[in-house]
Amino acid sequence: QVQLVESGGGLVQAGGSLRLSCAASGRTFSSYDMGWFRQAPGKEREFVAVISWSGIRTYYADSVKGRFTISRDNAKNTVYLQMNSLKPEDTAVYYCAAGPAGRASPRPNSYNNWGQGTQVTVSS
Repeated sequence: QVQLVESGGGLVQAGGSLRLSCAASGRTFSSYDMGWFRQAPGKEREFVAVISWSGIRTYYADSVKGRFTISRDNAKNTVYLQMNSLKPEDTAVYYCAAGPAGRASPRPNSYNNWGQGTQVTVSS
């Protein structure tokens, strides 16, 4: 098990940027693939990005490709989501999640460790 705590959310104007961080407890962080998901009011939780345990593989949802970048620092037990050119439709609670290494899955049910979420609001 690993405990996850997100930070970095907030209110930003359209076109602006935010960087989310997710700090993980435990010594086995580097054995997890890490994902970012988001959930807007009245909508299902959706995949945003995932990074493999080594940091070599990354995958993005089409809606954020070219604007968001996922990265990780295994020495700091932290995964990041750099969000640029934000749009009002990016408004949601953003969650990080840890899953078994090797899958790099876009499916929420592939992850068994979740943070509490951080709110991102993009105004038009």
